[in-house]
Amino acid sequence: MPTNNWQKSSYSHEGANCLYVASAGDGVIRLRESDAPDIILTATRPELDALVRSLRAGQLVRADR
Repeated sequence: MPTNNWQKSSYSHEGANCLYVASAGDGVIRLRESDAPDIILTATRPELDALVRSLRAGQLVRADR
């Protein structure tokens, strides 16, 4: 398994709710949140781009609403 070099998002502040991202050169981007670091979401670059576009366009809603 590739080594993950985690970097904190520049939009994250000190404390809780920090988003970390890693890319190990295998074409897969990994995301984790500071409150649950054992849960790692994976996506390819095109999949992550599609997610960000959808979020920016307001096309996604929270599941708890």
